[in-house]
Amino acid sequence: MGDMSGPYLIRGSVSLPEAELMWRFSRSSGPGGQHVNTSDSQVELRFDVANTEALPEVWKRRALERLAGRLVDGVVSVRASEHRSQWRNRETAAVRLASLLAEATAPPPKPRRPTRIPRGMNERRLREKKQRSETKRGRTGRDWG
Repeated sequence: MGDMSGPYLIRGSVSLPEAELMWRFSRSSGPGGQHVNTSDSQVELRFDVANTEALPEVWKRRALERLAGRLVDGVVSVRASEHRSQWRNRETAAVRLASLLAEATAPPPKPRRPTRIPRGMNERRLREKKQRSETKRGRTGRDWG
């Protein structure tokens, strides 16, 4: 496995731990010609989020919470079978897992602070509203003989 393109960064200095990745290879469905029935090009990559040592505790809690729907006994799995070569599918699966974990461990967004409307603006708006209603009231055909 020497030619994998290095550690897959999740965020900051945290990367996917090579030792904790569980790979499974199976035959892909789809096109591939005569070679397709003999090569295990579909890749399933599994990562045990619940028992990993690679993620900081806070990240792990966040990931378990956000990926709850995708986890099976604390393990998240990613499949890749778009490419005909197993190696490229492995790349795809690893990148996909890294971005999934990056998303799941991201800090929650800062709460939005409502902006204050300057008093002058508000007064101007009300003044314009009043003027507009006057204009419209003047259009009613009461006084026209």
